[in-house]
Amino acid sequence: MPQPKQEQRAGQERRRPGVAARERARREQRRRWLTMGVGTLVIAVAVIVAAIFLIQRRNATPAIAGVETFSGLARTHASSPVTYPQIPPVGGPHSPVLQNCGYYGAPIANENAVHSLEHGAVRITYRPDLPADQLAALRKLTAGQTYVLVSPYPDLPAPVVASAWGVQLKLDTVNDPRLSQFLKVYRQGPQTQEPGAPCAGGTGVPTP
Repeated sequence: MPQPKQEQRAGQERRRPGVAARERARREQRRRWLTMGVGTLVIAVAVIVAAIFLIQRRNATPAIAGVETFSGLARTHASSPVTYPQIPPVGGPHSPVLQNCGYYGAPIANENAVHSLEHGAVRITYRPDLPADQLAALRKLTAGQTYVLVSPYPDLPAPVVASAWGVQLKLDTVNDPRLSQFLKVYRQGPQTQEPGAPCAGGTGVPTP
């Protein structure tokens, strides 16, 4: 008859294959969970990176040929006339009172107009001798639109000039498709210094 210790040893030997199999199964399960976890993490990172890329691409300002950019523009209020380096100005010190957006048949003060630019307006200036059909087209641009400011400007460097805060585009005609592109991009666009601020409640009565 086997001794008690011998029986115990024999039982342990019989159990070892089952213990080893269970241990192998546990290790395999851990490997599967680890592989799944790593795969999920990789997918999550890829989704986040793709989302960031799409957001950046959507928010990127489209390039418009001929647009000039200007930086380092002051935003202080001025109580006296300001001499601006650009014609017309694209930013800088300005009146504490903005120019109400809309169409004007007479020149307006730069200091008030620059305040409107700060609020996200696009200012379209034109030479006083612009043909009547182009003047009519400009008036249509302000119909039902906010943040569009149109007025004549003597001694303008081009027949039509579109300006927003820090950006400007000179055009030979109102019919240039870049004008509508400029409006689409910069009216309350990424250059706006005070997003959501109004372009009304200031000075001036636009022509209906």
